[in-house]
Amino acid sequence: MASAAHLHNPAKRDTHYGCPLNGAQFLVDLHDAGAVFNFCGSLRFQLALSPKLRQHLAEVAQNESLMGQQPQVFDASMDKLAKTPGYSKTADADNVLILHGREVRQVASAAGGMGCVLQLCLANAADPEGWTRQEVGDYNGWGHDSQRPWRKGPQLQSEGFEGFQSQFGEAAYSLHHRFYLHFDRGNQIWLSAEDGCEGEPVPWSPGMQTD
Repeated sequence: MASAAHLHNPAKRDTHYGCPLNGAQFLVDLHDAGAVFNFCGSLRFQLALSPKLRQHLAEVAQNESLMGQQPQVFDASMDKLAKTPGYSKTADADNVLILHGREVRQVASAAGGMGCVLQLCLANAADPEGWTRQEVGDYNGWGHDSQRPWRKGPQLQSEGFEGFQSQFGEAAYSLHHRFYLHFDRGNQIWLSAEDGCEGEPVPWSPGMQTD
């Protein structure tokens, strides 16, 4: 599926989603379009929301009484999670300031042509695709990737994410991150992991080159 301009062009995005931004609808539409992020400067990752998170965001997007649950997009000065107000080195997330998620590798069906998915899931709720108790327990996402536990499908399934391999494939493996959203100085929105890896939505269609 080709990505629509309002998903990656800041001016068209603001016209479509308003100012202040309806960030919940923006994330839902990115997911529904199979949108691709250019993550860490060279890898194309498809954004995917767990069904529980998509349902939650869709409700927030359509209900003005839930405005306080809109995902926040921080300003350009907060280009690291550690710069945001109230930051602490924990596994905590609230689906507003901080999101739980994973980078998933070797996903044959992923848009972007590189086998990569950025999955976001619902924190603090009964999400079958949410972080497992073990992922919460060993999270240290402020550290370098080489010092953190990557999980293969059988491990995640044994810990409680029972549908991981059926969803992403038998070869897939993942690393869990806390994510947040921030603008850059050109008004583009970036999805950033706590360790500093981040990406912006980019135009994508199946016929595009992957290099």
